[in-house]
Amino acid sequence: MLNGTTADQSVERTNLRINAVKTCQPIGAMYAALGIHGCMPHSHGSQGCCSYHRSHLTRHFKEPVIATTSSFTEGASVFGGLANLTQALKNIFSIYNPEIVAVHTTCLSEVIGDDIPTIVKRAREEGAIPEGKLVIHTNTPSFVGSHVTGFANMVTSTLKYLAAEPTGETKDQLNIVPGFVEPADMRETKRIADLMGVKTVMLPDTSGVLDGPLDGTYKMYPKGGTQVADIRTMADSMATIALGHFASNPAADWLEAKQQVPAAHLELPIGVGATDAYVEALRAYAPEGKVPEALETERGRLVDLISDMQQYFHNKRVAVAGDPDHVIAMVKFLIELGAKPVYVITGSPGNHYERRVHELLDPIVPDAKIKQSADYYELHQWMKQAPVDLLIGNTYGKYLARVENTPFVRFGFPILDRVGHRFFPSVGYNGGIRLVELMLNALLDHKDRTCAEEWFELVQ
Repeated sequence: MLNGTTADQSVERTNLRINAVKTCQPIGAMYAALGIHGCMPHSHGSQGCCSYHRSHLTRHFKEPVIATTSSFTEGASVFGGLANLTQALKNIFSIYNPEIVAVHTTCLSEVIGDDIPTIVKRAREEGAIPEGKLVIHTNTPSFVGSHVTGFANMVTSTLKYLAAEPTGETKDQLNIVPGFVEPADMRETKRIADLMGVKTVMLPDTSGVLDGPLDGTYKMYPKGGTQVADIRTMADSMATIALGHFASNPAADWLEAKQQVPAAHLELPIGVGATDAYVEALRAYAPEGKVPEALETERGRLVDLISDMQQYFHNKRVAVAGDPDHVIAMVKFLIELGAKPVYVITGSPGNHYERRVHELLDPIVPDAKIKQSADYYELHQWMKQAPVDLLIGNTYGKYLARVENTPFVRFGFPILDRVGHRFFPSVGYNGGIRLVELMLNALLDHKDRTCAEEWFELVQ
């Protein structure tokens, strides 16, 4: 518990993070690799690193997450991981037979300085990689960036390996880089594009991989995930829509700079305005150039709910913590609801985050505290100095919510103590309805638990 946290901030911490609102790069890279069909994520480092990353993803998704490791010991730590990775690739293809192996590095292999492309080339020459099988890699040292950076690096590296040879013939399709979001969010993002009549290639796509059905047969490589053949066509698409500055823009920027595929940079489509922007971007490529009635109806339901329930959100003080793309989108949505985000933090680095949140909040909440590379300890200190009405963040925020008796909504990654998030989207108009339900019910439940008896109403 965090009962020992005090409001005293007389000593400034510059090089220490306590309960940082992030985790390390390899987790993001592993998640992105799972969104490629027939892919085996491979951790080039020690067994402990791979075990932690797999267990963290497994606990969030409540699904078994596959991955392999180079199993570094003292010898590899001194002499390098060439032999370990070569043997690992031979074992992986002979035992698990994936279509593609996605290698990501760890702190240990980065400090050693292993040259992954050279090792893979030698492994192929020695016959450790069968004909027709693929191996890609990305660099993800844990001592810089965050899981969001690792996700972005893996997606970009996948394109560099697989979409490096365009045919020169533009295909009638859009690329979508969905960001570090749930399988349900990726499914909803595709569904909206389908309603608009727009053909898309999404990379990565974990829908159907980490939210699949139980049919009595274990499938190491489920039906979901982006097909390698489709990834190869992304350099010939009409354009790319990147959803989220931190997780998605690097891949879109590479396609634009190297393959001349125009990029549209949007924020995660959470809430009315951000979803409108996504729909409008799709409309430019829709066959009929208009929004279907079904989407108009979904939008109307969300607007109606906001209109009906706005009085419960009006001027509510809210603290938001999480991944930068999620936090930016949530801040926009809270503004639409009439709430006041007063404390807004992320654990990931990147100056764009503070600039963008200041753009959103300075006209409305000029005294809001906004910080990147932040941690839950400092957020807790702020909450002790001036309490909030609602806390929004990942599972680690539950300790603050319990100590301060604050309504709490779990949002983002990781969510380790609740279920359903991988099945129910937060993006799109339907996702907005779900978020309003979660936030409003948390506020009303708290009121019922804490109000005086004379205010304990049957109807709210």
